[in-house]
Amino acid sequence: MKLKKAGHAAVIIIAMLVPLFLWLLPADFFDKGESLCISVILFDTPCYACGMTRAIQHLMHLDFETAWAFNRLSYAVLPMLIYLWGTTILDQYRKFKTI
Repeated sequence: MKLKKAGHAAVIIIAMLVPLFLWLLPADFFDKGESLCISVILFDTPCYACGMTRAIQHLMHLDFETAWAFNRLSYAVLPMLIYLWGTTILDQYRKFKTI
């Protein structure tokens, strides 16, 4: 029982710290470097997700123009990520409380 409770607590803590950690990084932290996208590496063609990490990072820092330039889909993905983070935290918290 204690191991399960500790596991739920760990998930809650990680789910809360990851967005905070990303927000504390500078907005341009991921802007440099080679692409890791398989589509770019193998076919030299960007996919729909290319630039998403950089765009989300800029959106989190309220740099809307740069986020739009990196990937327009980030405006739809960030609210979904926030929803998923929130539901994960709530779900794990409910499981934590019932154990």
